[in-house]
Amino acid sequence: MAMTLNDDQNMLRDSARDFMASEAPVTHFRKFRDMGCKDGFSHGLWKQFAEMGFTGILIPEADGGMGMGQIEAGIVLEEIGRNLSPSPFLTTSVAAVEALKLADKAMRDRWFPGILAGETVIGIAIEEGVKHRPEKIACVATRSGNGFKLTGQKQFVVQGASSDMLIVAARTAGAAGETDGLTLFAVDKDAAGLSMEATRLVDSAVAAHVKLDGVQVDADAIIGEVDGGWSVLSKMLDAGRVGAAAEMVGVGTGAMDLTFDYLKTRQQFDRVIGEFQALQHRAAHLYGEMEGARSIVLKAQSLMDEGHAKAALYVAAAKAKAGLACNLAVREGVQMHGGIGMTDEYDIGLYMKRDRGLNEFFGDAYYHADRVATMNGY
Repeated sequence: MAMTLNDDQNMLRDSARDFMASEAPVTHFRKFRDMGCKDGFSHGLWKQFAEMGFTGILIPEADGGMGMGQIEAGIVLEEIGRNLSPSPFLTTSVAAVEALKLADKAMRDRWFPGILAGETVIGIAIEEGVKHRPEKIACVATRSGNGFKLTGQKQFVVQGASSDMLIVAARTAGAAGETDGLTLFAVDKDAAGLSMEATRLVDSAVAAHVKLDGVQVDADAIIGEVDGGWSVLSKMLDAGRVGAAAEMVGVGTGAMDLTFDYLKTRQQFDRVIGEFQALQHRAAHLYGEMEGARSIVLKAQSLMDEGHAKAALYVAAAKAKAGLACNLAVREGVQMHGGIGMTDEYDIGLYMKRDRGLNEFFGDAYYHADRVATMNGY
């Protein structure tokens, strides 16, 4: 493929860029952070996402959606990252939709309309430790009646306390550390035995620690096959990973733009500091790293849309590269802003915090660098 966007994708980018800049800029993020909103995002804005058609980008046309791909979802995510726009788009319209596309028609008919309308939020309940290690899932699902009882705990479920449903990965067979024996379940927010404790993350997003104490679910809550959930889980996680990578490209680009603007206006010794060669070299290096990250993310998105055999490899490479490039962008941004870069008055610090949250979400750069090495036989 040509590593560029086509005309329709450019139109979507322009539309998303204008929308985020006007309706959900950094000032919008600050407002919801400072007001102590229990959800951390605006439900009104989520409905506006739906009105723009964003929430249905990955939902198939047969289910009422736009039937687009990861490239288009990534276009929206990059603009979300550029503006630090708080929303459940990544968890609900990207990761959860990717899993629900593999569910039966009854489940799709139940959840897709609410997502399309911007009324439904879905949480991804996978993590059980402080790091992303999906193969180590120990939450247990034991047979009960015509369904299962779920027992265990999940950590850092982003927007979990605001969710209408959780996609829970539990072990129906095997032991922690094995990929066989996992099953995915759709669990309603008001299920008996389900409890949540909200917590605010470093980037001010609101997540939840989830406890499942014998939560009863029927057989129709299963997404995919019993004991065969790893394939569905992998598709959902890779969609989330490449989506998070696209958002990190936006975060890094937003931080870079702030920094470059500052270099063009800040004066020392009667000169604009952007004239100093040392800072020019650092700026040029940063620009190159961000463009490299954008390119590999686009490649990974394209391979996912094609269903290519090497899609998972490129997704891992994209998450690793975007994580490293975004981290460079926010660190350089804070340093080049000098002392004011450490103050809350300036936005650059907010980008650094968002980088930390996204880097850990769906696996950090080191986790995915290791996956790249393993898939290449090292």
